[in-house]
Amino acid sequence: MDFPHLGFTGPPIDDADILDKLPAELVALLRERNGVVVLSGGFHLRGACTTPGWHSLRAAMEGPMALHRLFPEVKPTDVPFAEEACGDQFLLRDGVVHRLAAETGDIGSLELPLLPFLERVRDDGVATLNLEPLLAFLEAGHHLEPGQLLSVFPPFILTASEGGVTLKAVPAVERLLFLADLARQLHDLPDGAEITFKTVP
Repeated sequence: MDFPHLGFTGPPIDDADILDKLPAELVALLRERNGVVVLSGGFHLRGACTTPGWHSLRAAMEGPMALHRLFPEVKPTDVPFAEEACGDQFLLRDGVVHRLAAETGDIGSLELPLLPFLERVRDDGVATLNLEPLLAFLEAGHHLEPGQLLSVFPPFILTASEGGVTLKAVPAVERLLFLADLARQLHDLPDGAEITFKTVP
């Protein structure tokens, strides 16, 4: 499957064992092209490789930074095959794509199998993935390197974000750790709760 604005193609498959844990349609895609970063950083499809770590499906599924370790709603049996520019994750669960809203840790079904979902990403990635923050970042003259995600502050879930947000490119692992910590702290708070961010030097 060809995507627009190809920015990175994964290295040759060097983790063939992980393919045994993936659905057949994803394996077929990875054998054709071992993951990609497309849409100017808007969509990252992970690959069956050991390095780079940010691109590794095994790292996302089983490593110390596995998504199910960071976000309690993610199951060890989920396949976290992709992410969008701000860090929301896309999981395969029982053959259906689910989206992890990483600021809250909530998961919702997109009610689409893998290939129809990827076709929507290819045909209208901005609408499918809600890439307006990335468009604003790009229009300001910035860009995302492979392995980076967009830091958004204040987080979109807070009403303070309605006054505008600061967008910055950060390493993907840094963004995911921040989001997991945010989701954990917000988990039991009621709607409308007041929170204060402390800046740690």
